[in-house]
Amino acid sequence: METLVAITKSNWKSALINLIDEYVVYAPYRFWNQLEYGRVTKDNIGDIVYNQPKPSSPLKSLFLPIRENVVNSSQPAQKRIIMGAPACDLSALSILDEIYLNHDYPDPNYMKYRENTILIGFDCHTTNEHCHCTSYGFHPYPTENSDLVISLIDDNFLISAQSDKGLSFLEKYLSNEEQAPDEQKEKATEIRENIEHDLREKNKDLPDYDKTGEVVMQCGDDIWDRYSDTCVSCGACSAICPTCSCFLLIERPEFEKVRSLDTCQYPGFERVAAGEDPLRPLPKRFRNRYMCKYVWKPEKFQSKACTGCGRCIEACIGEINKNDLFKEQFKNLSIEA
Repeated sequence: METLVAITKSNWKSALINLIDEYVVYAPYRFWNQLEYGRVTKDNIGDIVYNQPKPSSPLKSLFLPIRENVVNSSQPAQKRIIMGAPACDLSALSILDEIYLNHDYPDPNYMKYRENTILIGFDCHTTNEHCHCTSYGFHPYPTENSDLVISLIDDNFLISAQSDKGLSFLEKYLSNEEQAPDEQKEKATEIRENIEHDLREKNKDLPDYDKTGEVVMQCGDDIWDRYSDTCVSCGACSAICPTCSCFLLIERPEFEKVRSLDTCQYPGFERVAAGEDPLRPLPKRFRNRYMCKYVWKPEKFQSKACTGCGRCIEACIGEINKNDLFKEQFKNLSIEA
């Protein structure tokens, strides 16, 4: 873990006070026992929650608003800092970038958000019940799409840069800070290794990303019928997912187009003229989401469509655990480990 600077809590607070005069800054806060992104002010800097997984809302909500006018937008190009993004959300940006920064059809609004944002990722020093990032080849600490990474060790913030934007940030705002002591670097590395080991042990029966795709393709109708039995088509699993990004465009007068996030779990998602709807039966909609994540998107994109955050399990009103489905079928189906 190459750490460039170590900064005390008091110095970091002073730096943040200066930053909020220049940037709109977001960070994780505890609201009613839930971790959620909030706007940083001079009064609440001390309440920021560090190195805990994971905000209830995914990072994508700050790049793809639930509803947004995509033409004639008066949204200013604000410079932002988003702190506290966990590794699972940062990795999820890779597939969103493939979709919305496509070289032939880049999305100008998404591009504007990405260009005007400094991303500060946090290591995860603990895990939640349904975290399973390591099962799909990810780490519980940022390795991609972050500009800076922070780990709080012994009352010091260890800050490393992962991009040119991050290096410029350090040179501009934290150039007077010292290198972290070796013992703190070693402790940060030890925490990373322990968390990764715990996740691997906890999820040792869960198939990896590629094997999960094979499981999904081999599941019969009886599996989808049984696991979708308590689904109420609320769409929470897709809304809370850091990689789901389906949307619809709503036409309004005066050439206004409103992009509204949508989900394949809603009835009528694929309804076409004359009322035809291939996903009218609920089990088919339920199956469609897993086929999309583990079969169809891997065929089209380089990035993985699930980063193992576990939010869909936590948000499900019907208490459906996709990992139970995958583990059960992985044991039953003829797939080599």
